Amino acid sequence: MNTQKIIPHFWFDKEAQEAAAFYTAAFADFGDSGIDNSSILHDTPSGDAETVTFRLAGYTFMAISAGPFFTINPSISMMVNLDPARDMRAREHLDMLWETLADGGTVLMPLGEYPFSKRYGWIQDKFGVSWQLILTDPAGDGRPVIIPALLFTGNVCGEAEAATDFYLSVFKDAKRGIVARYPAGMEPEQEGTIMFADFQLENQWFAASDSAQPHEFGFNEAVSLLMKCDTQAEIDFLWEKLSAVPEAEACGWLKDRFGVSWQIVPTAMDDMMENGTPEQIERVTKAFLEMKKFDIAKLEEAYRLPFSGN
Repeated sequence: MNTQKIIPHFWFDKEAQEAAAFYTAAFADFGDSGIDNSSILHDTPSGDAETVTFRLAGYTFMAISAGPFFTINPSISMMVNLDPARDMRAREHLDMLWETLADGGTVLMPLGEYPFSKRYGWIQDKFGVSWQLILTDPAGDGRPVIIPALLFTGNVCGEAEAATDFYLSVFKDAKRGIVARYPAGMEPEQEGTIMFADFQLENQWFAASDSAQPHEFGFNEAVSLLMKCDTQAEIDFLWEKLSAVPEAEACGWLKDRFGVSWQIVPTAMDDMMENGTPEQIERVTKAFLEMKKFDIAKLEEAYRLPFSGN
């Protein structure tokens, strides 16, 4: 049973299905990779929007094709940890994955040896999604294969520590991992800010870093974090704690005070959207498109309502 509660979500113009197929093929050698389901949401503000859920090395992602409104950038990337202690072919798998992701992509940090890893590279693939591939130290504490990594730039540079403190205070099953700070002499990086930190939320690992380099990007809706909630009380709590930009609230989406976009979604919607009849899916879609914060009772009412034919 997949207990993953926080799911990285990619917003594409038209490429969600193509990207999901590309990624699942790229991760085929890692096992437990494949497309789980896809569906069409009709009559959204973007027209008909195609959604897809897929797994890479056992880690769930979601994507939507919903028009050219947001552009994916490296502010949220996916770290891929290859651990020689768990995979005798870790370096080979890293190089193969790099070669696949580099096809049509853009190198952000060349693949090579760095002070923190014998083998590391940062690539933005042809769909815009960024991946940090790293050969981990088998003597260190184990980490999962995939970890979403948040890069705090521009007007939120220097906020990585405050953000991780905040998230740790909001989410359950949370704990701090590694904290590495910039030393003196690494200008424009400010001494003491976060060079790298990782932490757990809902028993899932995430990473965060500050960067004062002249980046031309920041957090936006193109890569969001979708949080599945079992109860209305959980939705209400997270919405109150996280939402900091009222104008960004729509259809379960919100934006926190650091600019990170979240989707706060009831777990019950999985069954509705995957197993409902076309008429039920249409009614649920119409209901949630009128909401800001999701109301489970109203969604379930729309799902159960006898079809009127209108």
